[in-house]
Order: sequence, then C-alpha cells, then structure tokens
Amino acid sequence: MTTSIPFHRLLSVEARKLFDTRSGKIMTAILILLTLASIAARGMVSGPRLGTLIGTAGIGFGTLLPVIGILTVTGEWSHRTALTTFALEPRRLRVLVAKCLPPLLTAIAASLFAMLVAVPVTAAVAGAQDVPADWEITPLTLLGWTAANVLVVAMGLAVGMLLLNAPAAIVICLATPMLWSVVARLGATGAALTEWLDLGTATTPLMVGDMTGGDAARLATSMIFWIVVPMTLGAVRVLRKEVN
Repeated sequence: MTTSIPFHRLLSVEARKLFDTRSGKIMTAILILLTLASIAARGMVSGPRLGTLIGTAGIGFGTLLPVIGILTVTGEWSHRTALTTFALEPRRLRVLVAKCLPPLLTAIAASLFAMLVAVPVTAAVAGAQDVPADWEITPLTLLGWTAANVLVVAMGLAVGMLLLNAPAAIVICLATPMLWSVVARLGATGAALTEWLDLGTATTPLMVGDMTGGDAARLATSMIFWIVVPMTLGAVRVLRKEVN
C-alpha cells in the first residue's frame, strides 16, 4: 500500500528548492542587499520619512519578486527534474500548490523585512540630520503595500506557469511596465486600457490605502487578466503536459 506524501513535506521540499539552489541564493542575497541599500540611500536623500523609505523597497521588489516566482515554477522543466518530482507525487496539482506558497510567503517576509529596516533608518537619519522624523503611516497602507507585493509574485507565478520558460516569462514581466507606460500615452483609450489591465497601475490605490469601488473593480479586472486566467491555463497545461 502506497503512503501519501504529506502536504507539509511537499511544502518543505519546495521551500528548500527555492532557497537552496544557486539562483535562489543569489536572488535572496540581492533582494536583501538591494533593500538595505535603497532604503538607506533614500533616507539620506529624502529625509526621515518612514512611509517614503518603506515604499522605496518596492522598486526592487517589483523587479526581483516576480522573477523568484517565475524560477520556482519553471525550474523543474528547465532542469528536467519534473519526471522525478511527478513520479514521487503523481498528483501534480498538489505539487503546484506547494510550489506557489513559498514565493507568496517570501513576498510577505520581504515586505516585513523592509518595514523593519526602514524604522531604524528613519530614526538614524533623523538623528544625523537633526530633524524630526515623520512616522506617519497607516496600518491599512502597510497592508495594501504588502498585498501589492504578493500580487506581483502571483503574476510571476502565473506567467511562468503558462509559458514554462523562464527567459520568456522574465522578459514579459519586466517589459510589461514599460509597454504600459507607452500605451497610457496613446490618448484616452490607451489611458483607460492601462487603468483596467495594468496590474502596476491598478495596485497603486491599494498601496496608498485609498481604494474606491472603481479602484477595486479595476484591480479585480487586472488580476483576472494577469493572474487568474494565465494561472488557470498554466495549471491545465502542467496537469496535461507529457514529462520526458
């Protein structure tokens, strides 16, 4: 009688794959160093404003976090280890869920790390410049900013799962913001498309903690376009794909 692999063991294995590989270690190191450097540099330039310093970390997160998600779901296919993985656990949907959770949790951990770094930097800059620190930031803003980082990772997971090709998925995720900035300048139609379909634009009200009903509708539409649809199609593709 075959014993089913517990889900927590699958989750543990996929988390180790995320951080034990060479690419995972490099990405983690870059993420930590970039967060420290960007917050410290912004503090010296912009002054001791906690909200500004925390938001600065999002610049690096928007580039690195989706790449972590992409590498997580494409690694099995690029390294040809999918055969071993799916032989040990034939229920591929469980494997996909176990793969998606660690990058999403990493986005939350990275957001918390940025907040923890920004607090002492704000205090240090205030002391060094002999000016009062601006600690004003609402819990809703912090929660929205963290949620936006999680959505960025989810987009990387969705595109990576759909394409199963790391270079192509990375190019799409990194080039998309530039393309939407061009589309936004193409008159009223381009601006409307950007508001409804660009995930970066749609998450802006979420990050500042000022969502309206229209903002929520635009965010939901962009999430369906960039996360729900490609992730669903990608999951179907992985479940049906022949492994050799």
